[in-house]
Amino acid sequence: MDIEAIKRAIQDVRPSLQADGGDIEFVSAADSGKVTVRLTGACGSCPMAIMTLKQGVEAHLKRTVPGVTEVVQG
Repeated sequence: MDIEAIKRAIQDVRPSLQADGGDIEFVSAADSGKVTVRLTGACGSCPMAIMTLKQGVEAHLKRTVPGVTEVVQG
């Protein structure tokens, strides 16, 4: 996995999360394509966080970083 490409893609989505009082941190990436992130601030406790994670963050990473298969919270 290209860790730097993953981190750049996460930086792309950070402003949207920060605008709502939240943030995102890269945790790890596995060779299987599974990327683990941590949603913090308002995003850490928001009931819509899983939707943000899957439809926002995961969709963006899959589009921009070859090999990403899944994004999970960790």
